[in-house]
Amino acid sequence: MIGAWPELVSLKNAEKLEDARETLLSLLSNYAKYEGLEIIVVFDAQFVPGITQRYTKYQLQVIFTEEGETADSYIERVAGELNNALTQVTVATSDLAEQWVVFSQGALRTSARELYKAVQKTKKLISEHQEDLKFRDFRRNSPWNEEQLSDLQQKLQELSKKN
Repeated sequence: MIGAWPELVSLKNAEKLEDARETLLSLLSNYAKYEGLEIIVVFDAQFVPGITQRYTKYQLQVIFTEEGETADSYIERVAGELNNALTQVTVATSDLAEQWVVFSQGALRTSARELYKAVQKTKKLISEHQEDLKFRDFRRNSPWNEEQLSDLQQKLQELSKKN
């Protein structure tokens, strides 16, 4: 994803790989929460001795592979382990060979571009939802919905006319 998503590519090119990872985690976290998904993010640490890590951040599982293990090999192994009758695994990768391997294990695949579009669409939906929740002509925590408030306003006007 870091090599395919525009905002992440620019961070990577500016040699801000840690910022790119952090931005990716933030974007995926919002997407996962809104869509109700469980996401595992795998970073390739095969050439970086001693960086192997596993932790949870923003309700995402974050994995840095072990020295000598590629992210692809880790993903292939874990996708095969997790994919079963109760769990449908989807792997996000634009690597065609990787797509075929996980697909042969019964997992679904999505490309980096497809995931980016889905994340952007969800980001837009979240923004629209936030706009809907903004303060309108009534209190934010009002127990009344807009239709009820409109009906009450109409009744108030009717009572005012009678007096």
